[in-house]
Amino acid sequence: MTRTPRRAPRSDSLENRARIIETAYAAVTSDPSASLQAIARAAGVGQGTMYRHFPDREALLLAVYREDLEALAAAAPLLLDEYGPLEALRRWFERLAADGRPTGGASQAVAAATRAGRHHPPIVAALDLLLSAGKEARQVRADAEAEEVLLLASSLWRDRRGDGEPSCPDRGRRMLTVIIDGLRADARPARPSRPARP
Repeated sequence: MTRTPRRAPRSDSLENRARIIETAYAAVTSDPSASLQAIARAAGVGQGTMYRHFPDREALLLAVYREDLEALAAAAPLLLDEYGPLEALRRWFERLAADGRPTGGASQAVAAATRAGRHHPPIVAALDLLLSAGKEARQVRADAEAEEVLLLASSLWRDRRGDGEPSCPDRGRRMLTVIIDGLRADARPARPSRPARP
């Protein structure tokens, strides 16, 4: 039984996709809450065309910030070459959190995917690389899982005012310190609290 060869995307389909991504980049740069409907109208395509290429907002943001995400994923091994595991992990999160501004960046895509219960595999793999290096060096606790740590760290870029500025200049730095300290191998697990007596 022979398989039917897969058709290459038509040129107009590729043009539509490229135009949607370009329009979406401009839209979310000026208004991070821009809807798929508004982006489709601005790109001059119908709703059906939009959803054929991008079934939801998360998929669109992952495409819009693809280069930012690739650069963030590629940074993990480079940081490990230059710093110890915990410092590399801190600097990687600082880089991700620094992108959490309305003008764009990888954290918008990561945050959107995390809220939808999905994760971007290259970003999870990059974080797993950092955590694994820390575990091998006995600096990071053995039960730290990349997806859970990423969800926890999402608080770093949610702590923003409407204009994209941190709500407190030093809050993000303190929050990251708490996260890193909680990941240390020598961090004592919290004792379960006793239930209150009736």
